Amino acid sequence: MNIIVAADKNWGIGKDNKLLVSIPADMKFFRETTTGNVVVMGRKTLESFPGGLPLKRRTNIVLTKDVNYQVKDAVLVHSVEELLEELKKYDSENVYVIGGDSVYRQLLPYCDIAHVTKIDYAYEADSYFPNLDEDPQWEVTASSEEQTYFDLEYTFVKYQRKKK
Repeated sequence: MNIIVAADKNWGIGKDNKLLVSIPADMKFFRETTTGNVVVMGRKTLESFPGGLPLKRRTNIVLTKDVNYQVKDAVLVHSVEELLEELKKYDSENVYVIGGDSVYRQLLPYCDIAHVTKIDYAYEADSYFPNLDEDPQWEVTASSEEQTYFDLEYTFVKYQRKKK
């Protein structure tokens, strides 16, 4: 299973249920990477999308504790165990966890690859991603050249879980 996230210098990923910044190349990478695949998210992440609607051309799976929650064109699961059972229907290489922070934290132990857009700026954030640079189980296996969007610098970094 994969994780895909954009994080600032302090591993901040959002504020008030919104992304910290919208970088067109990061959005394009996200779209190209996840289209045709399975995306797993929490309810608040889904609700942050335009119209609160699932992403097009992807299988959307929403993890929510709210058993009465309903949304068209998405699979709803209510526990990590139920999610893992649902995910058995798919090739784990085609599954991308897309947030938010509590879903990232709950599912990181099940992931082997993390695609992190690292933004060289510290934003005011209220949600964070675990710092993989400080986690001995993870290592950087690929990194792009530094990119620039206006005066913002960022890199695309691929982390892989170390083999035991």
